[in-house]
Amino acid sequence: MRRWTSFLLAATLLVLPLTACGDDPSATAPAQNAGGGPQAKGRLATVLSRGKLICGVSGELPGFSFVTQDGKYSGLDVDVCRAIAAALFDNPDAVEFRNLNAKERFTAVQTGEVDILSRNTTWTISRDTSTGLEFAPVVFYDGQGIMVKRASGAKTLADLRGKSICIQTGTTTEQNLTDQMRKRNIPYTPVVFEDVNTTFATYAQGRCDGVTADRSQLISRRTTLPNPNDHVILEDALSEEPLAPAVADGDAAWSNVVRWVVFALLKAEELSVTTQNVTQQTASNDPTIKRFLGTEGDLGKGMGLSNDFAVRIVKHVGNYGEVYDRNLGPKTSLNLPRGQNTTWTKGGLLFAPPFR
Repeated sequence: MRRWTSFLLAATLLVLPLTACGDDPSATAPAQNAGGGPQAKGRLATVLSRGKLICGVSGELPGFSFVTQDGKYSGLDVDVCRAIAAALFDNPDAVEFRNLNAKERFTAVQTGEVDILSRNTTWTISRDTSTGLEFAPVVFYDGQGIMVKRASGAKTLADLRGKSICIQTGTTTEQNLTDQMRKRNIPYTPVVFEDVNTTFATYAQGRCDGVTADRSQLISRRTTLPNPNDHVILEDALSEEPLAPAVADGDAAWSNVVRWVVFALLKAEELSVTTQNVTQQTASNDPTIKRFLGTEGDLGKGMGLSNDFAVRIVKHVGNYGEVYDRNLGPKTSLNLPRGQNTTWTKGGLLFAPPFR
């Protein structure tokens, strides 16, 4: 009996340390509110306490982010930031914009100089995994092209054999052009600049035969040239360029807010919720719309936002379709067809997960 009692005691003493190290629920349970919610910390708390969003943009690309002579910002990238400010503060103007060139944009996010980068930036695997960035949903599907002077008679990439092409360094365009010309065995002379204005000014002065960039950027920049109709964009597509906002990696609460604000812009168009009817839509009996607009459930609260954050976005900024038309649509000088930048219900690539 004594031997059995001694065995049980020894076994108990052996098991107790193992239980304390491995099976205690309090030792392995995840921290509460780690992924967001009203008590969320990190960048979300910083932005809320500051009372404004700091947004990194280009500031030099009409239709995406551009500063008018009176100092006002406009464009698709700008409206993404205004939508975030609307969701956070019910005020789309609670944003400070900072112009960043291609070389300094990632550092500004990494160091915390800006809260978000909304600057016609391509989402790539290397940028997603090795630069400390986390990308939000794509806001514009694009592709790289080349612009030439109409008088050159060039129609395809093959017509640029032995020609010079202006490129901005620090972007994906440089590598894309190298890859395509190498694959097609077309020799050319790259003329590389850090500054986008210098890149296009050099092209406009005739010091290079063509200039390459995202097609949307070429269309935008063409409107700023002295004689826009003297320039054409070749049909050849050099790459796929999904453009998306980005935030610093490792902050789930903040990336969740940015991600679902973008999704709210897309979902609002899908549900036909517009600036004009959003107030009336809050009285809808449709459960999908009720959850989306926050009249039912606590979807906003789960991110540390007001439950009516989508109402705020649409009321102040509009849905994605309204944002697109205002900045890039047929009534603008760019007149960019929506094409693949249409909601999935109309055959496009834009899609938001369910709000439930």
